Amino acid sequence: MNKTVIIDGRKIGIDHPPYVIAELSANHNGDINRAFKIMEEAKNSGADAIKLQTYTQDTITIDCDSEDFQIEGGLWGGQTLYQLYKEAHMPWEWHEPLFEKAKELGITIFSSPFDFSAVDLLEELGAPAYKIASFEIIDLPLIAYVAKTKKPMIISTGMATEEEISDAIKTARDNGCDELVVLRCVSEYPASPADYKLRLIPYISKTFDVVGGLSDHTIDNTTAITSIAMGSAVIEKHVTLDRNGGGADDSFSLEPAELSQLCAGVKVAWEALGNESFEKENGEFSHIKARRSLYVVENISAGDEFTSDNVRSIRPGYGLLPKYYNEVLGKICKVDISRGTPLSKKHF
Repeated sequence: MNKTVIIDGRKIGIDHPPYVIAELSANHNGDINRAFKIMEEAKNSGADAIKLQTYTQDTITIDCDSEDFQIEGGLWGGQTLYQLYKEAHMPWEWHEPLFEKAKELGITIFSSPFDFSAVDLLEELGAPAYKIASFEIIDLPLIAYVAKTKKPMIISTGMATEEEISDAIKTARDNGCDELVVLRCVSEYPASPADYKLRLIPYISKTFDVVGGLSDHTIDNTTAITSIAMGSAVIEKHVTLDRNGGGADDSFSLEPAELSQLCAGVKVAWEALGNESFEKENGEFSHIKARRSLYVVENISAGDEFTSDNVRSIRPGYGLLPKYYNEVLGKICKVDISRGTPLSKKHF
């Protein structure tokens, strides 16, 4: 039986439609009304959940400008860690109104906590699940603390070795978390599709007996939709109102129309996978006229012999299968048959 996780009443696994998480991250750009608008767009686009990030600059790092704390290159080069997280963090006093907004919209909301106090806040708000960010997969004490809530846990694996993934999963299970989703992820912003190694999704799912998925930092939907064929049951994508909005994560996030395309695309991909049965689909039966079968093509009288002149393999497909053609030739006809009659075994 395939693994299933339930978040806020929604079943998640390869036997269920893909679960799409809209990552709000830092794309609020310091404006709670912008955050509300992103949530509305996510709901309208068909996303299943909104995800926040719960930290402050002081819970995630320290104010220090030594070399270790300087960001070099990439989107955020030239800043210190403290400066970046001060700009990007979601103010804690926003969490309650954001959770209330999600309830009003009818969309699930949860968050990535980055320390124990964040977990405590989210517990007070009734978060139905937790997400461990890629950079926190090695923070086993945090994973243990989250696991003790007994709620589903989603773990991203950017930069993680197989041993680190194993350690994180073991820690979660040892501390009471039985519902785990593990996401293949590449910690680049944006990431190249060529780096994603989607074949790792079924490997991770099978090796660790978890629901598999994808945290996608590429700039379009191709990688995410493709991952469905590899057994991805969860798709996480950063979302924004405008990729040119100037926020910390805007430039590699999906705009609303693209999120709509993602939600529709992964559903179609999942439906297209179907099952391993060769049974004809209902729509195919209307095309039986286009199949070949054996037909009488000249009037035949009882006692006549079936020959290549009076029996042919033609369309439509209501007669015997063409594989019986050589068996039919030379047989004696039992009854009179008119031209255009589908041949059956009762005729010989």
